[in-house]
Amino acid sequence: MASANPFNSILKTLEKPDGGEFGKYYSLPALNDPRIDKLPYSIKILLESAIRNCDEFQVKSADVEKIIDWENTSPHQVEIPFKPARVLLQDFTGVPAVVDLACMRDAMNKLGGDSNKINPLVPVDLVIDHSVQVDVARSENAVQANMELEFHRNNERFAFLKWGSSAFDNMLVVPPGSGIVHQVNLEYLGRVVFNTNGVLYPDSVVGTDSHTTMIDGLGVAGWGVGGIEAEAAMLGQPMSMVLPGVVGFKLLGKLRDGVTATDLVLTVTQMLRKHGVVGKFVEFYGEGMSGLSLADRATIANMSPEYGATMGFFPVDHVTLQYLQLTGRSDETIARIESYLRANKMFVDYNEPQIEKVYSSYLELKLEEVEPCISGPKRPHDRVPLKEMKADWHACLDNRVGFKGFAIPKESQNKVAKFSFHGTPAELRHGDVVIAAITSCTNTSNPSVMLGAALVAKKACELGLEVKPWIKTSLAPGSGVVTKYLQKSGLQKFLNQLGFHIVGYGCTTCIGNSGDIDESVASAISENDMVAAAVLSGNRNFEGRVHPLTRANYLASPPLVVAYALAGTVDIDFETEPIGTGKDGKQIFFRDIWPSSEEVANVVQSSVLPDMFKATYEAITKGNPMWNELSVPSSSLYAWNPTSTYIHEPPYFKDMTMSPPGPHGVKDAYCLLNFGDSITTDHISPAGSIHKDSPAAKFLLEHGVDRRDFNSYGSRRGNDEIMARGTFANIRIVNKLLKGEVGPKTIHIPTGEKLSVYDVAMRYKTAGQGTIILAGAEYGSGSSRDWAAKGPMLLGVKAVIAKSFERIHRSNLVGMGIIPLCFKSGEDADTLGLTGYERYTIDLPNSVSEIRPGQDVTVTTDGGKSFTCTVRFDTEVELAYFNHGGILQYVIRNLIGSKQ
Repeated sequence: MASANPFNSILKTLEKPDGGEFGKYYSLPALNDPRIDKLPYSIKILLESAIRNCDEFQVKSADVEKIIDWENTSPHQVEIPFKPARVLLQDFTGVPAVVDLACMRDAMNKLGGDSNKINPLVPVDLVIDHSVQVDVARSENAVQANMELEFHRNNERFAFLKWGSSAFDNMLVVPPGSGIVHQVNLEYLGRVVFNTNGVLYPDSVVGTDSHTTMIDGLGVAGWGVGGIEAEAAMLGQPMSMVLPGVVGFKLLGKLRDGVTATDLVLTVTQMLRKHGVVGKFVEFYGEGMSGLSLADRATIANMSPEYGATMGFFPVDHVTLQYLQLTGRSDETIARIESYLRANKMFVDYNEPQIEKVYSSYLELKLEEVEPCISGPKRPHDRVPLKEMKADWHACLDNRVGFKGFAIPKESQNKVAKFSFHGTPAELRHGDVVIAAITSCTNTSNPSVMLGAALVAKKACELGLEVKPWIKTSLAPGSGVVTKYLQKSGLQKFLNQLGFHIVGYGCTTCIGNSGDIDESVASAISENDMVAAAVLSGNRNFEGRVHPLTRANYLASPPLVVAYALAGTVDIDFETEPIGTGKDGKQIFFRDIWPSSEEVANVVQSSVLPDMFKATYEAITKGNPMWNELSVPSSSLYAWNPTSTYIHEPPYFKDMTMSPPGPHGVKDAYCLLNFGDSITTDHISPAGSIHKDSPAAKFLLEHGVDRRDFNSYGSRRGNDEIMARGTFANIRIVNKLLKGEVGPKTIHIPTGEKLSVYDVAMRYKTAGQGTIILAGAEYGSGSSRDWAAKGPMLLGVKAVIAKSFERIHRSNLVGMGIIPLCFKSGEDADTLGLTGYERYTIDLPNSVSEIRPGQDVTVTTDGGKSFTCTVRFDTEVELAYFNHGGILQYVIRNLIGSKQ
């Protein structure tokens, strides 16, 4: 059982300079251990948490010693517990999290436990930002029109979340229309240092969105986890994690004129992807840091999932404090933050001699070497220097189908698709831009690139350039602050003139909420098999994510989004070819519309003011009239509506008893799907539109939902019936069982029939036959999407055998009771001669005490093949989850057990 904290002797008082005290804190210097001074700042946050929460039960003094001895222990995959200070949710992940909590209350009730024990024990911040679709664009009334449609489609979900905010303690819900979760977190929710009951400690956060890492730019340790892990953290369970290595990334010099933070982050992403940082922290340091704005740091931190790291961390320094002041945090709060971090030697002061930190490995980048670039056409880390873009595009047309190829025959590459756009003759060629979106938390929180885009628009308008009317342009700010400074600068009108009207405040095109493109454009693309392009200031461009009809998707800075919209194509060399013709008939080049860094800095200085942040966030929790009119019940148990197509009680706890089911192997399972490399969570559980011919569409139609009200998969994550049908429903998914055919189907092995993945899975499940999945490297990369594990579990998948897994997805599979297995190095399904038509048996011991983290097991097939795999249960706690049939069942049994 828990006992008194053995580190109470180092609980000190932090005094204010003018008398009085800020509060108590656990003093790291008071341990008098020289090893602590050499620890990376990010590891010190893990150390402080372990010390503060040490009870010799959930967190032990041996765990504290492991962290202090990080230099020696981290290479050996040691396990530590971590208790984050808070949990962050957005609505796509927040709805299923609240559904699970409501379900757990019901299960506790049925098992005789106290249902009110299912309550967040740490602050939960939930920002509703993923529901806005770009239905209406290029209109002065877009914001209101899109919000009305958002509330029409999502009324039931929003009411459910509003119920949750009152039914559960410690839960703050930020209403729709407020902004993007990560920008709101950066500008408002981030505490940097907590003060709870008089005890000070560093802010730390786990979030159910992989880009939670954006807060690392503020010196707050944060990263994405699966929804199921987040739910356990809410309920006071320590997260079990492997003590990570830390890559020290040294920044030198400063960016050249005209180079943006987006160019920098795409360069850093490529470098770190090449270095290999999966499962590691990256900590930035060096003299280049002092000239890097907080917004630039946040942009780099945001894309940690794209370079594969758990965190991209920037320790707190004077730049952080300046940003806290800019964003309206009080002087008292900032003084407390600085005093606490200085006292605990967690503040970087470049005016003082720096103690050399020890890192697991080192990288260095001279900022002046960064050049303008974009990334694509299908992956965030496939960076293309702007000067090489035209050549790279033509290579992509030539190359065989893959991450850098479309296999368009030479004779078809110059094809012109003629169509009529509302009576106006129009043409489309390969590479023509049909979506141009200034969107995503990555960039909309950065005034330099947002105002840079507005300056590009101003210069273009003054020169007489226009954007073709069939290009779907949009601007989705991450918070109301952006609107305030664009209006203050007088530049919003130029963005409007080019069609970049504000469409809403939330996560739009980057998550797939791009809305429909004009029917005439869609037909021209489909009927002529054109490779149309989207250019967006986002962080994800996996095929099928942005829009089903844009096969080429490029990530770019907001100013470059405007430039490509003006050019109308990605098939252009900006150095030598004109973007268009001006009002005087003169050719206009890229250099004519691109602002200097000094121009951008001047407009940022004069337009971005602290009062804007104060005014925006004073009003943020008051909601809007549509939110405030939502009527919700006051009961602590949710009254499930069995006919709802949005909120449905999932079957996770059906027939659950107090006795854990124990571990299970797999016997004679069929292969449901056989994949290659880089299958993302977008492939496994798409968040975008519901295809009209899909099993989910059929279900909705049968339940009286009109096609125009289908909404997206992301918006229906509170309904397991739809999400199970949407599993592996990505229209671009490539399944080797289909021998080259692309799409969400598979083969029912016993009969040879080709059906939807859902229909085949249900046949196996009805017959009592288990299934497995074969996969290549980086299985489950992309967003931290818990439905990418919940969905396969509901389809009856028992195990996934892959070359490697993305960190969060592997943990989610374990949390849902699915066995993750890795082929041995140098082996995969192809080298072993596996076709996917075999039946698979995985031999696991019957007792969890006989299974060790990372042990080898034998897999056999009915054809006589036998091979060895590594079981990817990485910690003892994960084995306990598996023993209980999943993490949620483990939590319920533990909570009931603690009562007895």
